[in-house]
Amino acid sequence: MCILPIEIADVQNIHRDTIEVSTLPSEQLLTPGLSLPTECVTGLSDLAGNPNTSPALTSSIVSLLEQLACDDESREVLHSSYSLSSTLASIIHSHSATPGEPLVLQCLRVLQKLTYNTHIFQSMSYFYELITFLMTNIQSHNDELITPCLGLMANLCRDNHSVQSHIKSLDNLKPFYRTLINFLAHHSLTVVVFTLSILASLTMNEKVGEKLFDAKNIHQTFQLVFNLIVNGNDICKYAVDLLVDLLKNAKIADYLTRYKHFSVCVLKVLGLLHSKDSESAAKVLELLLSMCRVSGLRSLLCEVVFKPAAAPKLRVGRRQGHDPDVKDSGVALVQCLSSDVEGAEASTLQALQLLHELLEEALGADSVADCLMSYVEILLPVLLDLLRGLDSAEGDAQLKKHCTRITHVTSLLLDILLHLVIIVLNVTMSVFSQVSSEALLKTLELMSKLRQQVKDMVTSFYKMLQDQRIVTPLSLALTSHHRESVQTALSLLFEATPLPEFPALILGECIAANNAYRQREAELSVKRVAVQEFPPTRTNCSILDSSTGSIHKTVNGLADKMLKGLALQEKPKDSLVSEVINVYEQKLSAFESKESRLQDLLEAKALALSQADRLISQFRVQQAQAEAEARKLGCLLKEAERRRKELQCDLGNQVLEVERCKCDIEELLKHNGRLQQDSEEHQTLKGAYNTLLNRLNESDRLLKELQAAHISLTKQNDNLKKNHETLQLQNDRMVVLVEEREEEIKSLHSDLQQKDGDIAGLRSELRAEQQKLKEKEQERRDLEETVDVLRKELDKTQQARKDASIKHFSHISPLQSLHIPHIPANLPGNLPRQKCKENVQAKC
Repeated sequence: MCILPIEIADVQNIHRDTIEVSTLPSEQLLTPGLSLPTECVTGLSDLAGNPNTSPALTSSIVSLLEQLACDDESREVLHSSYSLSSTLASIIHSHSATPGEPLVLQCLRVLQKLTYNTHIFQSMSYFYELITFLMTNIQSHNDELITPCLGLMANLCRDNHSVQSHIKSLDNLKPFYRTLINFLAHHSLTVVVFTLSILASLTMNEKVGEKLFDAKNIHQTFQLVFNLIVNGNDICKYAVDLLVDLLKNAKIADYLTRYKHFSVCVLKVLGLLHSKDSESAAKVLELLLSMCRVSGLRSLLCEVVFKPAAAPKLRVGRRQGHDPDVKDSGVALVQCLSSDVEGAEASTLQALQLLHELLEEALGADSVADCLMSYVEILLPVLLDLLRGLDSAEGDAQLKKHCTRITHVTSLLLDILLHLVIIVLNVTMSVFSQVSSEALLKTLELMSKLRQQVKDMVTSFYKMLQDQRIVTPLSLALTSHHRESVQTALSLLFEATPLPEFPALILGECIAANNAYRQREAELSVKRVAVQEFPPTRTNCSILDSSTGSIHKTVNGLADKMLKGLALQEKPKDSLVSEVINVYEQKLSAFESKESRLQDLLEAKALALSQADRLISQFRVQQAQAEAEARKLGCLLKEAERRRKELQCDLGNQVLEVERCKCDIEELLKHNGRLQQDSEEHQTLKGAYNTLLNRLNESDRLLKELQAAHISLTKQNDNLKKNHETLQLQNDRMVVLVEEREEEIKSLHSDLQQKDGDIAGLRSELRAEQQKLKEKEQERRDLEETVDVLRKELDKTQQARKDASIKHFSHISPLQSLHIPHIPANLPGNLPRQKCKENVQAKC
């Protein structure tokens, strides 16, 4: 784009318009597909990069562009689409002679903001000049320049091998390293973090890096980094990036696993998730995810996150506010999932990934703690809330984010589901309930429906169907009274039957045991109905209480009848009545005690019978399993025996082979000695070969240069030959012309000699004529003198005539007789002077 010269008034207008534009939101200027905003931003960028633009206007434009780079997407657009990084680098290069100017500091600050987490290529304009500028000013003593230059250098060096290679190839690398190492004792923690980041990028796999990050210094580095992260200042993200880069080194990651304050530091870092800053939360989650990639740290993180909370259990609602004083680190992740902060979508996805990693580690352990299951109970409602529908009027961008979130949530739920199925399968058979059976079958049914849509779901589904622990819930469902349970079990059985290792025999035994148990229960219920009147056969406390109450009613009825019968008799004797009543009361009490003993005995027998039936069914199931395992072990034993014989034969062969190998080893040792000598000779020859190869490369290079020079000289020679032939033809023509000219010169020479003779004669005649001319001149002078004399006489005569005429007019009569002589008109004295000169010249 051509930048025309700008007048002062135009600069003021542009400056005012730039300030007005800076108040507009960045979405209106960086919206893709709009040509006018694109041209405006491009024009501003080109105008800022023009060296003829005033510094004030350039500063205003840079301020506007800095305001536009408010988020990661805007920074990416400005860097890639508008090449703003190249423009700022050109401004810094044009003012490199005065690095302390506010404009240079402003460009460094904006460039540091643009290049954060952005890959810079060497093809960028003024790239090498920018690196040189940064290294020069980092080694200066200007504190205002050191900090932004270090921050920008840290951005350029991080995960950028081309920049690292270029810096390492420079001549002043060692002084640069010494300067950076001296900065580690700087009073500013920002400078220290930037310096550590640069050193980690440049020297991680070198001897300098091993000395800097050894076991003595690394714990101080950990403490510094965690303190900076927890304090939450402006360089928190650089501290997180430094720790993430350090964890890429296996040795440093091992140091962190043995760091004694690791749990406390992680708890404080997790406390940052309660803040309202989504960017800080995203960086914290990025750090935790990088820790999860280290096997030794993953288990430690699980202990910190899922440990029992010291505070009361938090009631997690649906996207509602939470108590910021809660110190449960695991609940902080749940709060991060249900956060309403603007721009928290990235942190939500990172939290889902972190929970996926941690729950996979924790649920996959041999034993699952109760606190972990409680945490899962808290987490599930929040995850289900994230799956709620989205209004279609919110736009494609929100729909895309919602689909991404649903993908992560579904993956996490399925992972939790798989591990819970495994936990349910690990429950012992004696405590397997109908509820857990239904839960397991519903889970397997869901896995069957999702196996084609979820990666590796088919493998996990068929693996669980072939597990022997699935027999009990399947048998319970197949013999259930509920239609849905039977249908679910039949569909799963249809899927499992073709599988090679499905325990069909054990399933049949288990179903037979369940049927026998149900039949026995039915027989017992029939017997209870048969003996219900007397003595009643009840097997539980509630039935026993009801039977006792009926007995008391019967006894009371008999007593009433006896009293009524005695009342009808006339005047009975009181002594006989009392005796009869006592006899009946004793008999009734004896019957009651006997009945109670019979009821206790019957209840004990029924309970023992039900327990025996349950034990028999369990024994049959265990016997079927034992028989299946015995058959399997028998097959394995036969296979092991066959394998043992094969291995015995192989062992004999191996013994012979060992003996042969010993002989071969001796020969190989001798041969190795010879090869060692050959290796030394090879090394010598290799050195000579490398020397010759270098000489050959140099000779090839010189040969190519000489060939190029030869080609150019050949072309020049051809051109010179052509020029020589042309000049030869011209020379021949010129020789002919010279000969002709020589003939002409000879003829002219003879003519010249003749002319010289003629000239000599003419000269003599000229001398005679000149002599005559002199004589004529002398005559002319004489004539002029005569003319002058005659003119004087004529004047006198004219004066005398005038006097005479005057006298004649005054004295007419005396003068009438006077006779004046007539003067001839042709006298020499009367001729004009010019005419005399012409006559003289004509004579000459």
